[in-house]
Amino acid sequence: QVQLVESGGGLVQPGGSLRLSCAASGFTFRIYAMSWYRQAPGKERELVAVLTLAGGSTKYADSVRGRFTISRDNAKNTVYLQMNSLKPEDTAVYYCNANSSLRDYWGKGTLVTVSS
Repeated sequence: QVQLVESGGGLVQPGGSLRLSCAASGFTFRIYAMSWYRQAPGKERELVAVLTLAGGSTKYADSVRGRFTISRDNAKNTVYLQMNSLKPEDTAVYYCNANSSLRDYWGKGTLVTVSS
């Protein structure tokens, strides 16, 4: 059974940091590109960061570049999103995605709230 389980969300003050984790199981993690998406209230889901299967290439949304870092540990079947200098506009549900040419898997999301 394929599972992507996000964790690490919560309430943080502006300027603070959080690290999200996404634990994968039920598929060959190392051959999938991994991404983080987010969806804020009333808005469409948007791509935040992508990491290729070999970990050699990353892509970030302009709004998070320089503040967020995506990484993966293939030995632990886990992808991370380190989020620094958080802003209120980063408030959203963050989703983990695993993608190959044939398959596309999603987690259920973890809520990040940036507020004072």
